[in-house]
Amino acid sequence: MTFEEALKRRSDQIGTMLNQTLDGFKPSSVADGMRYAVSGGKRLRGFLVMEGAALHGVPDTQSCFAAAAIEALHAYSLVHDDLPCMDDDDLRRGQPTVHIRWDEATAVLVGDALQSLAFEFLTLGALPAEVKLELTNNLAFAAGGRGMVRGQALDIAAESAIAPQTLEEITELQSLKTGALIEWSAMAGACMAGKDGGPLFRYAEALGLAFQIADDILDVEGDEATAGKRLQKDADAGKATFVSLLGLDGAKQRAEELVAEAIDALSLYSAQADYLRDVAHFVITRDN
Repeated sequence: MTFEEALKRRSDQIGTMLNQTLDGFKPSSVADGMRYAVSGGKRLRGFLVMEGAALHGVPDTQSCFAAAAIEALHAYSLVHDDLPCMDDDDLRRGQPTVHIRWDEATAVLVGDALQSLAFEFLTLGALPAEVKLELTNNLAFAAGGRGMVRGQALDIAAESAIAPQTLEEITELQSLKTGALIEWSAMAGACMAGKDGGPLFRYAEALGLAFQIADDILDVEGDEATAGKRLQKDADAGKATFVSLLGLDGAKQRAEELVAEAIDALSLYSAQADYLRDVAHFVITRDN
């Protein structure tokens, strides 16, 4: 199976679980908005969960709950991130954002409900209670005021800062805003199996930063129709990015270095980790 086929297979598994769960919701604009928000996308974080779990012998029937959890939580973050009071985006995955399709109040509630659903997913399945607790605690940390939300707050503060951010500051920001959920995703499988997640943490740390640098490069070189979102917003706002700080060639070189670091972190694993190695190449060659 090629990497693209494996990515689609995982996406379909996760999508089935999300849709079956949402089928149990009473019809409403919030339920419709939740389904809309979790549709589409690569489901890369869920893929990392399930591949990391498979690497440690955890069956798909168990890892799929955590994969659905991270995709629900990621979708919540995008719905809120797109709001006018945040990044103010009207396009996501080539479609109107939730607050444009419905309204701002509905978008807030959709995000709230998806966040709650994420933690509900982590209570399901047959994993031991102590493992579910660890996964839940780790995700709360990664998603909250010491993780993703802190990164978003730093990003908002940067918009009104007098001086542009330094490379060290933007690296910290993105390691929280983007990297924290990617790190949780990669390490979840080891957690489920009670194994050391150190190598996968190092892999994900490099992967998350490479992912964001690739986003900054896409913002300059990408095609808006293909990307499915507005481009060059950071440049128009005068915000520092990896491209503005390193230059286009320097950013591409740094992304390549991070891919090499991510792959090197997987050196103790067999060919079963090849899809994870493929992810590292994919994040800097994607066009959306």
